[in-house]
Amino acid sequence: MRLIHTSDWHLGHTLHEISRRAEHLAFFDWLLGRLQALEADALLVAGDIFDTANPSAEAQADLYRFLATARQRLPGLDIVLIGGNHDSASRLDAPEPLLQAFGVRVVGGLPRGADGAVDYGRLVVPLTDRAGAEAALVVAMPFLRPADLPAVREEGVDPLIEGVRRVYREVIEHAERRRAPGQALLAMGHLYMTGTAVSELSERKILGGNQHALPADVFPESLAYVALGHLHLAQPVTREAVRYSGSPIPLSMAEIDYPHQICVVDIAEGQLVSVTAERVPRKVELLRVPEEALPLADAEAALAALDSRSHLPPDEQPIVEVPVQLTRPEPALRARIEQALQGKGVRLARISVRYTGHGQALADALPTASLLDLQPEQVLRQCWARSHEGEPSGGLVEAFHQLTGEAQAEAGAA
Repeated sequence: MRLIHTSDWHLGHTLHEISRRAEHLAFFDWLLGRLQALEADALLVAGDIFDTANPSAEAQADLYRFLATARQRLPGLDIVLIGGNHDSASRLDAPEPLLQAFGVRVVGGLPRGADGAVDYGRLVVPLTDRAGAEAALVVAMPFLRPADLPAVREEGVDPLIEGVRRVYREVIEHAERRRAPGQALLAMGHLYMTGTAVSELSERKILGGNQHALPADVFPESLAYVALGHLHLAQPVTREAVRYSGSPIPLSMAEIDYPHQICVVDIAEGQLVSVTAERVPRKVELLRVPEEALPLADAEAALAALDSRSHLPPDEQPIVEVPVQLTRPEPALRARIEQALQGKGVRLARISVRYTGHGQALADALPTASLLDLQPEQVLRQCWARSHEGEPSGGLVEAFHQLTGEAQAEAGAA
């Protein structure tokens, strides 16, 4: 059987207030085409379906429209979605009874029965091959929050890591007891694993932060494939069968060079045969111009040399980050950058500024001095030198003295 593994759609995402909806809709169209062309048996979406716990009505409608279209075009396709740390578990779970009637399984949060015990039946989902036989079982584990975990009070054992390990172990053992001879056993999860690369600008620290990364032995060798979500860079974890698919679109400017992709997973006789990456085509370019921080005049020249994309629809025009090097404050910085981009048919997401001062904190710049011994103007000049070259202007120093004088007068009056 053939599975398609994807994750971290983040529907409703904005990049510095720029909507990404056109990119998500283009990804959906492309994904539907690939599901048909590859004759996929199942689609596994490993969490962070939405960008926020309270997504817009538009983002929710886009998800359900995609699911409806997938069901119409591919009536035999199994679809399994799990909740991620960005998702509201209850919001995802609410339409699950209706979606299940149409062959879509959604597990937003850890399900429990009336007695409070974990509902293994909802977590272990059968997958059928193109002949209609149950060829695999998948443990569809949503993102586990601390409240989901059993209490662990063992000395020298991290309670969060051990709690997650125990939940997975119990559900996987249940699935192994259910598994018929020849069936593949798979797992899905939304978590942070050790030894992986992260996107610092767009990924939240989950559980207790990166110090609570899960070890790879959470997933036993008996699992033919583990479809992971949370990290936006596609990558294996210790072995090819345990993988992050990554996000389908770049979710921060740090991800410009990421190979955004889906994973095509082939299973035969209960075992992994191959994992093939398929690059997701980009609907919208992400540009960094210039490629590294340059003085403002040079940055303006680089922007002026940009080819115009004004022929593109507004929601398809490139998104641009402009890195600039400054020796002193430039109040008109944004106006100058916007002027340089006039008529270029691009959308300005961010101006990243690198100052050329020494970068030292006050305590490092004056290691033997006490703050009580410094005059206010000395502190001003050291703060200026931290970020800027040269000396502060006379007007700035005069305004600073006026402010400190007013502050001292108010303190004396009090």
